[in-house]
Amino acid sequence: MTKNRSLDILKSAILLEKRGQAFYQTAASQSTHADVKEFFETMAAEEVEHVKILSDQFKAFKQTGQFNASDTSKMGTIAQNVLTPEVKARIAAADFEAAAISAAMLMEERAIALYTGRADESEDPEEKKLYQWLADWEKEHLAFLAAIDAELKERIWNDSGFWPF
Repeated sequence: MTKNRSLDILKSAILLEKRGQAFYQTAASQSTHADVKEFFETMAAEEVEHVKILSDQFKAFKQTGQFNASDTSKMGTIAQNVLTPEVKARIAAADFEAAAISAAMLMEERAIALYTGRADESEDPEEKKLYQWLADWEKEHLAFLAAIDAELKERIWNDSGFWPF
């Protein structure tokens, strides 16, 4: 892979993460409950962390032509720590927040596809490590967003009497 292609992928990844951060910040600003707002703000903060890591990689790669995935040791999501049953219930009760969860899932899926694809294509072990780490982090986000979404669907189905039994 050429240096320009690697830089283009990093730029695309940075843009994707910045869009995610803006989306989560908007969702936070629209939330009427403090704990739901905190959940979306936490998600936004995690996207900011991704932007920082990717930006550092971009600068380093542009200067040296090398990836350095040593920052990947700090993986772990804090968003799941603020996602309490009460927050889930408040999200379920608010149409905007429920729609935001669905949209967020699509964004996380796009990020996973980009990062997994790049990890699979790369022959550079450090680049592969970086993108696999980012894909795994986004998979964590997607997993608990999907759990919220499944819970929301079940509540809606129950409330609407969609069950035949």
